[in-house]
Amino acid sequence: MLERGDELRQFSEVYEQYSAPVHRFLLSLTRDEAMAEELTQETLYRAFLHIDRFKGQASLYGWLCQIAKNLYFNEYKKSKRRADEPAWDDTEAGDDFTIRMLQKEQAIMVHRILHALPEPYKEVFTLKVFGELKFREIASLFGKTESWAKMTYYRAKERIVMEMEARE
Repeated sequence: MLERGDELRQFSEVYEQYSAPVHRFLLSLTRDEAMAEELTQETLYRAFLHIDRFKGQASLYGWLCQIAKNLYFNEYKKSKRRADEPAWDDTEAGDDFTIRMLQKEQAIMVHRILHALPEPYKEVFTLKVFGELKFREIASLFGKTESWAKMTYYRAKERIVMEMEARE
């Protein structure tokens, strides 16, 4: 059995190796540096508390991304309940502002469509695009084949594109 000091030393190695990739994953989800940093810390803290739940069936990075994704969706749901109207931090005028708002609206639309997708499409797409996992890692997480992971990802992508076209 590991002593508490050994556990901390081992987890500090995990932190060093995975904090930057988990942060990039969360930044791609949130598009907000402060939120990504906060969620990264919370992800690694929860992983430390619940490392006994890691079964080793998937990569440690995949497991951390699952925790991060769940925290992000929880935060997204909370913020959705808090804000009836968007808060405008930007007071820019002109075309740049319009372009940025259209891009932001499109990103929000993709996230809404993604959130409405049934499982496993939602999770596979999130792990591939935002988590930057390889198909074999996704397949391992689900206990499926790499072909299944590819097909599920492409079907999710197809659904998102069709839904976006329908909304335009």
